[in-house]
Amino acid sequence: MHPLPLHLGAGSDLRASLEQLGSEAGTSGFVLGVVGDLSHAAFQCPGQAEPTVLQGHLEIITLQGTVAPQGVHLHLSLSDGECQVWGGHLEHGSLVLRGADLLVGFLPTAAPQEPVAASPTQPRVEIAVRSGCPFSARALRMLRTLGIPHVVQLADDEGVREEVAERSGRSSMPQVFIDGEPIGGYDALADLHGRGALDHLR
Repeated sequence: MHPLPLHLGAGSDLRASLEQLGSEAGTSGFVLGVVGDLSHAAFQCPGQAEPTVLQGHLEIITLQGTVAPQGVHLHLSLSDGECQVWGGHLEHGSLVLRGADLLVGFLPTAAPQEPVAASPTQPRVEIAVRSGCPFSARALRMLRTLGIPHVVQLADDEGVREEVAERSGRSSMPQVFIDGEPIGGYDALADLHGRGALDHLR
């Protein structure tokens, strides 16, 4: 086994960074350990239709699962400020608060020789959503189904919604940005998908 340390800086998407690591490594492995915290956590609980999303200072307790060029399968558990423990299947939109240090073990075949700096690369897709918004839920489901890495910004706060509206020129939710450029909401995303214009983002 080839152990590989990985440091993720503030704002890094935990799942997207590990997906990138597996793609660049060219071989399969698994997470051996992790220490760090999150500002946002998105995870799928058993039997629930939509992922659970938490905000705040969230301490990572465990992260277990596999990393491969084809993708990742990871289970996360974390603690909130009241020491309540949450957990489920790790989704995109789980953002590092101050930092996270991981150790990933890769199988010998084509094991990487140098640590891969995954943290500077952010997903090309950003999506601002509101809790309870059905179109936000549909857009998130589409991105997850298509396997497109994305950063989720919760816009439940009025100040955040004003910032998003200033960027996009629209006040409705969700708002999707590709490479920093606003493309619209769910309908625009669905239209791009129908024309095959999202395939290069996978």
